[in-house]
Amino acid sequence: MRLNEKQIKQIDAQIKRLIASGSYFGRVYEEAGITGITCQEDFERIPFVDKGALRDAYPLGIQAVPDDDVVRIHSSSGTTGKPVIIPYTKKDVDDWAEMFARCYAMAGITKKDIIQITPAYGLWTAGIGFQAGAERLGAMAVPMGPGNTDKQLQMMQDLKSTVICATSSYALLLAEEINKRGLRDKIHLKKGVIGSERWSDKKREYIANELGIELYDIYGLTEIYGPGIGVNCPGERGIHYWDDYLYIEIIDPVTGETLPDGEEGEIVITTLEKEGAPLIRFRTHDISRIIPGRCSCGSEYPRLDVIQGRSDDMFKVHGVNMFPRQFEEILGGFEGVSSEYKIDVAHDDETNRDIIMLTVEGEGRINFENTAKAIQRVVKSRLSVTPKVVVVSIGTLPRSEKKTQRVFDHRD
Repeated sequence: MRLNEKQIKQIDAQIKRLIASGSYFGRVYEEAGITGITCQEDFERIPFVDKGALRDAYPLGIQAVPDDDVVRIHSSSGTTGKPVIIPYTKKDVDDWAEMFARCYAMAGITKKDIIQITPAYGLWTAGIGFQAGAERLGAMAVPMGPGNTDKQLQMMQDLKSTVICATSSYALLLAEEINKRGLRDKIHLKKGVIGSERWSDKKREYIANELGIELYDIYGLTEIYGPGIGVNCPGERGIHYWDDYLYIEIIDPVTGETLPDGEEGEIVITTLEKEGAPLIRFRTHDISRIIPGRCSCGSEYPRLDVIQGRSDDMFKVHGVNMFPRQFEEILGGFEGVSSEYKIDVAHDDETNRDIIMLTVEGEGRINFENTAKAIQRVVKSRLSVTPKVVVVSIGTLPRSEKKTQRVFDHRD
């Protein structure tokens, strides 16, 4: 998808403002001789930005406005290095709330709904983003935050919440608890707005069936406002994103080549209106594709396909590159096997070989030993590695109130 004339002017203005501010990226562009753009070709000569560069600018080197204009900061977790701190102006906060309200409206949620918000509040962008969007929409927000499942279920029943906002991992936990406690007839949920992590079709089907709700994928990341920059419409899987605030391109994650619409690659985002910390050609590492053509829902906003995973989720065993989604696809083909799994990778010093252990959950009606052997055969056939497979009872693997870690690499 190519830039339109308005987007070119918006990006040109962003570059000029970054340079004038003396910010980290302003200096980078000035030293590279980049003073603005007038066409697509100029834009594609701008170097990519990644999270490493944002960490280099810690704490507020990417800020492109005076301190007096900053009304809030948010931050990434910083689990793999320095945290990334993102400053927001009042306009940024308002724009984000507007985008999130659009997401709710796209999902058919109205001011008459009661929206129970379970993602965390604080420096993380999730909880407050879900709440600001609900308030902009005019709906009642129930700002629970994560955890305290007993209280979550009590409020869900007493307030008759109609919408649940959660990570897919916590939505699964809630669905299992509602099923276990026989509360299905006492809840009033109609829709779920789910984000923060990739989730398999099997998990999606389980949550939807157990809760009796429609599910919607919300998209976003801390560096680019937060959740709420896109959502799928009813009956469709494609995620509409707001191209009056963002320009999205898809690149080959290895070569950096821009790919045509329809081809899968890494999502790269440019903010068109952001003031506090504008980002141009930010590599998200999320894998998807731009869906060509207009959606059947009639919206003219462009669409991303379902997020397939992350380019940095890859791990290697015996020289074979693998991604968690490949295991999800395999497990999705086995009846009686749940969506939950864990991959442990270690090195056997005695044989001097890497080993991979795949732990999956199975229903009591299946033969665990035979199912483990069948899964092992399919993995070997498709991925050219032979894992040790263990099938355990449903509920054995830990549940998470936030994101679920799937791969544990124990090698040095």
